[in-house]
Amino acid sequence: MEKTSGIYVAGHTGLVGSALVRKLKNKGYLNLILRSHAELNLTRQSEAEAFLQAEQPEYVFLAAARVGGILANSVYPADFVYDNLTIQTNVIHAAWKTGVKRLLFLGSSCIYPRACPQPIKEEHLLTGPLETTNEPYAVAKIAGIKMCQAYNRQHGTGFIAVMPTNLYGPNDNFDLETSHVLPALIRKYHEAKIAALSNPSDPDNKPLVEIWGTGRPRREFLHVDDLVEACIFIMNLKDKVYRSIINPQSPPLINIGFGKDISIQELSLLIKEIVGFEGETVFDTTRPDGTPRKLLDVSKMTGLGWKPKISLKDGIRQTYQWCLKESIFGSSPKELVIL
Repeated sequence: MEKTSGIYVAGHTGLVGSALVRKLKNKGYLNLILRSHAELNLTRQSEAEAFLQAEQPEYVFLAAARVGGILANSVYPADFVYDNLTIQTNVIHAAWKTGVKRLLFLGSSCIYPRACPQPIKEEHLLTGPLETTNEPYAVAKIAGIKMCQAYNRQHGTGFIAVMPTNLYGPNDNFDLETSHVLPALIRKYHEAKIAALSNPSDPDNKPLVEIWGTGRPRREFLHVDDLVEACIFIMNLKDKVYRSIINPQSPPLINIGFGKDISIQELSLLIKEIVGFEGETVFDTTRPDGTPRKLLDVSKMTGLGWKPKISLKDGIRQTYQWCLKESIFGSSPKELVIL
């Protein structure tokens, strides 16, 4: 990508999209094309095509999506499958029609089978049943991958799909009804700490944090700033290397992860320590665990010469400090404010 290339970031206000915009600007890319949902509804095909036809971007980062955790996927399955299918279908098709050079489609590690061998390789796609708690979202993302492959095969496009592991960082979703586990735990421990500070002399004021499941499932987490570095790295690969990844005979798929995982119980203790909550943690074993383990095989990405830089502990600390600075949870006691 040239510094003056037209670059469209779809979903630029979300977790990944906002990080992409920050990173691209820091690297000197001057011609970023951005539209909010209020300005452009990507679920409407005519709007998506008219927009790309008018703007003529050379590169597209497709980060627009409806995302959420187990609860959100369970309550809104129709929204998850419809919104994601229509957004990605409209953008990918319009990108082909308008001659976009390269498109990077962002998916999720939940596309892989529930009982997948660990670590998960790209070739494990479509080799077994999906995890039922996020199946609508996963099916939509799989369709996006296969659509990229089909357009590469039929039309010679340069469309690639990246599957990141669980992400976190600034501009994450901290709503307890729709968020993923890591931001939800940050909020739960923060609010429990505030409750404990509200009346420390009361012996009955003993807030606790309740977590769904047994705490045994293992998850891999990647800071969003590492992910966007990887995405820009891929978009800037030399053409021969890039084309080797998007061989039309196989899904143009590449995993992006940290390479290590952690149990939900271990994660909760780490967040508890960083937030500074001294109360009790309880695991509600009547609630679903989700997939037992999801660790990505990232050998393809490391083979290209890229590795993540932000440790989990540093990343969570940075994210919590950002939450306090931006008053994500409302005003905090003076001793919690980052100066």
